[in-house]
Amino acid sequence: SSITSLNLSSFNTGNVTNMNAMFWGCSSLSSLDLSSFNTAKATNMKDMFASCSSLSSLDLSGFNTRNVTNMEYMFNRCSSLSSLNLSGFNTVKVANMGGMFQDCSSLTSLDLSNFDTADVTNMYYMFHNCSSLPSLDLSSFNTESVTSMQSMFYDCSSLSSLNLSNSFNTAKVTDMYGMFHGCSSLTSLDLSSFNTANAQDMNHMFESC
Repeated sequence: SSITSLNLSSFNTGNVTNMNAMFWGCSSLSSLDLSSFNTAKATNMKDMFASCSSLSSLDLSGFNTRNVTNMEYMFNRCSSLSSLNLSGFNTVKVANMGGMFQDCSSLTSLDLSNFDTADVTNMYYMFHNCSSLPSLDLSSFNTESVTSMQSMFYDCSSLSSLNLSNSFNTAKVTDMYGMFHGCSSLTSLDLSSFNTANAQDMNHMFESC
């Protein structure tokens, strides 16, 4: 947690399949150059940058994520990141995005229009406490396989608009606990397309809205 710089330019990661929690808790790192990383064989990026709370920028434009199945808590508590370019991410095999951006409280924009979420089953805590995001376009999201949306937008207190009317398929979702808790800037929310036939938990779903 005291390392302020890290030179990984000599690393050969061509055969690495597991990058789980690789930089977890490197809370003093303000920058990280991963331009030399080969991630073609990586399948697990769970918690990879979790609690890298001093990172102000992160260039992942060279990341090949075509084989990654787990991105759970990948950027959890990256609380100094104001932007994150994931336009090159291939998420076609990802099954778990739970807590992926949890506590990224400085993010002011997030473009996920290229995300393929057809195989994702978990979106719990995905945007939990992304408290600086004014808007979030999830119109391209395919949520037909998702079973948990627990606290998905919990304390997204700056969200003034959130359009879920056409894109969200909630037919398999059982857990909606705290889903919109603390979304205090939302003045309207159209959930007319929501299928809640299998929902079992709606505790705190709209609390403090």
